Amino acid sequence: MHDNNCSTPSMEDPEHILELRHLTIDDYADVKELMDIVYSQVGGAWPLKNFQSQLNVFPEGQICIEDKGKVVAAAISVIIEYDKFGDKHTYEDITGDAYMSTHDPKGDVLYGVDLFVSPEYRGLRLGRRLYEARKEVCRNLNLKSIVAGGRIPNYTKYAAQMSPYEYVELVKSKDIHDPILTFQLSNGFEVKQLLKAYFPEDKASRGYATLLQWHNIYYDPEEPELLGSQRNSARIGCIQWQMRYFNDVPELLQQVEYFVDALSDYKCDVALFPEFFNAPLMGIKQADTSIDAIWNLATYTDEILTEISRLAVSYNINVIAGSVPVIEENELYNVSYFCHRDGRVESQYKLHPTPHEKKDWIMQGGNQLQAFDTDFGKVGILICYDVEFPELGRILAEQDIQILFVPFWTDTKNGYLRVRRCSQARAIENECYVAIAGSVGNLPKVDNVDIQYGQTAVFSPSDFSFPHDAIVSETTPNTEMTLIVDLDFDKLKQLKNEGSVRNYLDRRRDLYEVKWKGPK
Repeated sequence: MHDNNCSTPSMEDPEHILELRHLTIDDYADVKELMDIVYSQVGGAWPLKNFQSQLNVFPEGQICIEDKGKVVAAAISVIIEYDKFGDKHTYEDITGDAYMSTHDPKGDVLYGVDLFVSPEYRGLRLGRRLYEARKEVCRNLNLKSIVAGGRIPNYTKYAAQMSPYEYVELVKSKDIHDPILTFQLSNGFEVKQLLKAYFPEDKASRGYATLLQWHNIYYDPEEPELLGSQRNSARIGCIQWQMRYFNDVPELLQQVEYFVDALSDYKCDVALFPEFFNAPLMGIKQADTSIDAIWNLATYTDEILTEISRLAVSYNINVIAGSVPVIEENELYNVSYFCHRDGRVESQYKLHPTPHEKKDWIMQGGNQLQAFDTDFGKVGILICYDVEFPELGRILAEQDIQILFVPFWTDTKNGYLRVRRCSQARAIENECYVAIAGSVGNLPKVDNVDIQYGQTAVFSPSDFSFPHDAIVSETTPNTEMTLIVDLDFDKLKQLKNEGSVRNYLDRRRDLYEVKWKGPK
């Protein structure tokens, strides 16, 4: 007999409508409510700023299950380069104090930061659904494995009778049930070892945790290439260029070839020339005004660029052709050209003409910024004054550049020191190498190019793996010469994860960010 007092769910009004999806910032209220219940004994929910940071740095890894619009279970993850942390780590280390500042998109392991399910839904195996979703993320991102630190909350009942090692072994043999460890084992995870003081606030686990791992059998390590594999170092050559009179373009190019040849002999990967290294050619033609002089100089750019590109291919060395004036649609620009040794030519326009360039030459600023993929690493170029705007260096750093090249041209020492000091700051705050190259000497009869002050240098971040003064090498000021240095990219990786300070990882992405608003 049917009991009319009993309500049964109908197809029109099912008891549950479960949806697996990514978390959004709008879910915080539900997540907070859920965490305050599940973790009432260990501090409750994260603050909003932590949750916001997790979504900002790795939105694809934060998943949940909702029931009729309300979040009832969630899993939080981060990608790390596991060898940087190793097996002996704490929860705070691996999560950046829950800000996910440790996230590395190029890492090899998906780390399970947290997983929680509403007590009212624990009979629906939502935890298993989240674990399967995590495995899908791991497979889709081609990561080696999922690693997680797992609490052992039932250990408190047995702590007086046995060590945590004995407890784990009895859970593995199914002689003891632990709500978390038993569940993880049933989902294909293996216990690698026991962690001490992993999460000290967890009194039920006495601060212990199991280090668990699930192996992605579909992981493809991508066999290393015999040719063209990723480099871990580069040799760069910088030219401290003497301003001198040239009778014509071929004479200037002869001097350019001299330096390209010399740096190629030393097996340099790149040769960096200064900003407006071709300025002496302004003395070839008589000009009534400084605007006429710079526009005359721009007429030589095509010839110069064609020849430098040929030299790059011929001498098997990448060449950053400092910068040269370019006329486009009746407007004047200052452009640096990256001449690859495979024949490609790319450009970076100066974005911020100086007040002098705007006033005396009516120069316009470019509107694009890019990182260059090269055969020795990823690099960026900022022309002189541009390096004094920290936002540009930050945007390039977010594209994972390893070296920032700064061709400059300064007439006085205080102007030079602005470029130098800002370049040093860019190296420290963005954890990359910065190479600057300028010109020296005098051209008394060339308007606006009459004096030069320069000292070429290569700067590094400031930490124990680098020179004590964060100067890799530098030239004698105001003397024509070259500077050749070897740069170790592995040191940058180490710094980013294990440095005394970690500007990249410790950046408060939940509070601020720098965004490029111009054309891509």
